[in-house]
Amino acid sequence: MPNLRDIKKRINSVQSTKQITRTMEMVASAKIRHSFERIQAAQPYATCMNETLASLAKNTSSNAHPLLSRRDDVKNVIVIVVVSDRGLAGGFNSNVLREFEHVLAAKEAEGAQVGVIACGKKALGYLSYRKITPLLTFTDLSADPTFEEAKEIASYCMAQFTEGDVDEVELIYNHAVNSATQKLITTEILPIDASYLAGEKTDGEAEAPAAPSGSEDKGPQGEYEFEPSSEEVLGQLLPAYVESKVFTALIDSAAGEQGARRKAMMAATDNATEMLDTLNRLYNTVRQSAITTELNEIVGGAAALED
Repeated sequence: MPNLRDIKKRINSVQSTKQITRTMEMVASAKIRHSFERIQAAQPYATCMNETLASLAKNTSSNAHPLLSRRDDVKNVIVIVVVSDRGLAGGFNSNVLREFEHVLAAKEAEGAQVGVIACGKKALGYLSYRKITPLLTFTDLSADPTFEEAKEIASYCMAQFTEGDVDEVELIYNHAVNSATQKLITTEILPIDASYLAGEKTDGEAEAPAAPSGSEDKGPQGEYEFEPSSEEVLGQLLPAYVESKVFTALIDSAAGEQGARRKAMMAATDNATEMLDTLNRLYNTVRQSAITTELNEIVGGAAALED
């Protein structure tokens, strides 16, 4: 049985760890609100962009712009991996990296070469371990991504795709369903799916709320007239759409990171509390045993002196 000094040192160590995990939980809780405010602020722009492109898609062909053209033979693929710069977030990073492994194996099995854009130090460290050199790297921005980062990623991918050096671009990240739950998303951002623009299908990023009863009829819908032409307007909006999609994924992942970290730190704090209770009971048991032994020795010594 351990002595009192060893148990006391262990109790102090667990208490220090509990203070750290509790503090990290509080910090993550404070950052979650800011992250979701950024998502809400970006939502009107994304919604308006989708509505405008949906109207354009009805008036243009699927090959009206190079970003819409789908290649029959996919030889080169770019995968954008979005994770965090820091750990202590449960399975937040490992889930994305595991999905990247599956995508990489599937694409290579089809005979395609895969390039990676790494967003987050955890992705960079993983790729370094796998001896994979990323095409682009972005670090120290996972908790507070910038539009410049999204624009650089989107511009690089669109340039490669337009020149024919890349046939597909996929994006893997964690979607923040709410402050406690994250959903792994793998979506293709290039080529842009015309049926997605027309609203015929979605990539599963977020489930739209059900429409209230009797609200299906939205009344007369306006028709847009585009000048100089719908094709030229489409050429201006599609790059902005790709940039918006990448930026939305980055801020969505940032919110998911804080939610995952808060959940992980909350579990760690609860485990530390349980461990402290166990150690305190053990400390009291050992202390009581030591006191009992000392009393027995005193009583035995007194009895020996009387004899």
